[in-house]
Amino acid sequence: MKRIYLQKAKTQIARPNTIRDINKQIVLNYVRDRSPISRAEIARETALQRSTVSAIVDDLQEAGLIEDIGTGDSTGGRKPTLLRLKTGSPIAIGVDVTPQKTTVAIADLAGQVLEKETFPTSANMAFMTGQIIEKIRELAAKHPESDFEVGISVPGIADQTLGKVLYIPYFNWRDWNIAAQITEVTGFPATIENDANAIALAELWFGHDKIRKTRNFITVLVGEGIGTGIIFDGQIYRGEKGAAGEFGHMIVGVDAPVQCSCGSRDCWEAHASEKAIIRRYQKLLEDENLTQQAVDIKHLVTLAKNGETQAVRALRETARFLGIGISNLIVGLSPQAVIVSGIIVEAWDIIADELYSIAERSVRGGLPKTSIIASSLGDSPTLIGSLSLVLAKKFASAS
Repeated sequence: MKRIYLQKAKTQIARPNTIRDINKQIVLNYVRDRSPISRAEIARETALQRSTVSAIVDDLQEAGLIEDIGTGDSTGGRKPTLLRLKTGSPIAIGVDVTPQKTTVAIADLAGQVLEKETFPTSANMAFMTGQIIEKIRELAAKHPESDFEVGISVPGIADQTLGKVLYIPYFNWRDWNIAAQITEVTGFPATIENDANAIALAELWFGHDKIRKTRNFITVLVGEGIGTGIIFDGQIYRGEKGAAGEFGHMIVGVDAPVQCSCGSRDCWEAHASEKAIIRRYQKLLEDENLTQQAVDIKHLVTLAKNGETQAVRALRETARFLGIGISNLIVGLSPQAVIVSGIIVEAWDIIADELYSIAERSVRGGLPKTSIIASSLGDSPTLIGSLSLVLAKKFASAS
């Protein structure tokens, strides 16, 4: 679903020979991006007739998408009624499948998570199907008045046309038709997407203000592997069968500290993923004859932020390889921005200089500089991504 850009709204306004739904999308997105806002302000900004705006607002209120929040200051006449998105009412269910854990959550139209349940991810595909459907039914049963849709984020290749997962390398799952099974059992429409693509969609609709106005950018998810999502002209580029963006397997070096999921030690994933960070840290402890301790990425990042030498070195070395990969993306695709997400961004002050210095080498004479930005989606970007699969459709269709 393509992002609507308000700065171009006047050229998008529907005329008699187009459709009313375009105007509904624009009004809803004005309320979303600029609330609190009045009907008069929307009419003035878009050049729509006041009567048209009022009729659309009535429709959107009836659909439960926007609400009145009181009156604003008068500019000479009657005080205007201010509008905002309707929040607090569950409208979307997100299913975030990662190699370690799976989260099922409900959220309102603004993307606020209202309730969630997390459980370990099993390698048994049939078992996981049952677990996910059970959790969806339990959460939905608490809100029988809500008309839910479901978004599913997975660490693998998903074909939206077929509505199923083609391949998840961590478990060697193939042809997982989880979306169809959710719809069959619950009656809720379900959409499935690769996790990095889902994050890209979330950045487009819920990320930094700057990114929400950017038409071409790439997201880089640093997790168990490396995932990339590509936004071209305000929409996800998926390629054939949803397989675009598999840059985690491009060669960025040799003799990585861990194997890639494909078995190679040359891939970007093997050099710059969370498992690579952890292995580098363990190796530094071994080299200094320090006692080994069990550590996950969250723990390691906290150690680095507190100044532990080995943790800082492990992150900086990983940032060098992360920067090499980002440099290749900049050279090949020339995006306006690259957004890095994952727990690693909590140590942005530690890794940013390394990323910037390497990426600067990618700038070609006369071309604008690509911004490298830490994601603002928090420590659960793939969950926000799964919810965005539903919410973006609401904003793109205004229904």
